[in-house]
Amino acid sequence: MITISAFADEIGPDLALQMQTCAASGVRHIDVRGIDGVNVSKFTPEQAKGYRRRLDDGGFAVPCIGSPIGKITMDDDFEMHLDLLRHCFEIADIFGTRLIRVFSFYSGAGKNIADQRTGVMDRMAAMVRLAEADGFILMHENEKAIYGARPAGVRDLLTSIRAKNLLGVFDPANYVEEGVRPYDEGWAAGLAEMTQYFHVKDKDEAKGVCVPAGTGDGQFAEIFADMARRGWSGVATLEPHLAAAGQFTGHTGPQMFATAAKALQDLCTRCGLEYC
Repeated sequence: MITISAFADEIGPDLALQMQTCAASGVRHIDVRGIDGVNVSKFTPEQAKGYRRRLDDGGFAVPCIGSPIGKITMDDDFEMHLDLLRHCFEIADIFGTRLIRVFSFYSGAGKNIADQRTGVMDRMAAMVRLAEADGFILMHENEKAIYGARPAGVRDLLTSIRAKNLLGVFDPANYVEEGVRPYDEGWAAGLAEMTQYFHVKDKDEAKGVCVPAGTGDGQFAEIFADMARRGWSGVATLEPHLAAAGQFTGHTGPQMFATAAKALQDLCTRCGLEYC
C-alpha cells in the first residue's frame, strides 16, 4: 500500500488552491515545501501553526516537510546550516511529522564531490546526531550533482552511516538526469531495500522535460510492479515538474497536477499496487 502525497506548492503558492486541487484528485496528504512563496525552512513558528490549523481543518496530513537541508556547497557555512536544521525540527514538529527531506551537498569550488567524501560523511553524521537527539528522521533524496546523486553514492551514505534516522528517498527522474536507469541500476541493484519514501517524478531524457509517471524513462512500471511483489509500503509524493523545474522547487499548475495524479493512480492500478 502506498500513501499518495504531494509537494503541493507545484500547484501554486496559495494554500487554499493547493488543498482544493489535491482534494479534487483524491490526495489527502501534503509534503509541505512552500506556501505563499516561502520555503518551509523559512516559516516562523506562528506561520507554521496557522498553516497547520488550515491543513487540519481541510482534512490533510503532513507526512514529511520538504526542506532544502544539505542543498549547499561544501564551501558554505555548515554551522549556520545546522542552525537551519534545528529550526526545521521545530517547524516539522508543528506540522506533526518527524520526517525531514535532506540532501548530501554540492562540491566546493573547482572540486569533485566524490573527492570530498570524508567531509560529506562528517556533515551527514553531524546532522544525523542532531536528528537522533531530537527524535527526527532525515530522508535523503538523490538529487543531481550531490554526493548521493547516483546509486553508488546513496548506498555509500546509507551503509556507512547506518542510522535508523537516516533513510532513503528514491526519485526516478533525478536518476535519469544523472544518466542512470532507475530500475536496472538503482532499484533492482540494492536500493529497493534502502528506500522508505518515493518521489513521483518522471522524465523524458530525449526531450529534456518531465512527464507524467510511467510515460518517460523513469522505469516506473518496473519499479511499481516490483513494489507490488514485495508488498512495499510507504509514501509516494507527487513532484511532477510538468511546467517548470528548478533547483529548489518546480511548477505544475492545477490542471496538469490533476493529470499527474491520475497518471500515478492509473499506474498503481495497472501494476497491482494499492494506494490511498
